[in-house]
Amino acid sequence: MPLYRATVQVSLRPSVLDPAGEATRAAAARLGVSGLVKLRIGRSVDVELDAPDADTARSQLELLSDRLLANPVIEDWQLTLAKAEQQP
Repeated sequence: MPLYRATVQVSLRPSVLDPAGEATRAAAARLGVSGLVKLRIGRSVDVELDAPDADTARSQLELLSDRLLANPVIEDWQLTLAKAEQQP
């Protein structure tokens, strides 16, 4: 069965306040990093999945992202999927 690799990027929706991002932006200013207008914190989830085809893999990963990896009330997610290279 083919192996697929995916990355799911989860981020807060633009309308949701990001206290961690604001704290990090303020800390960056204290370090002397200037010009940061906006800084938002998200997370990246790397997944490897055995699936018979790309459509099945995508369907399973979309279900996982919608129901488990992201909170649909306050977060958005984006999926990147690729077939993994086969090991010799």
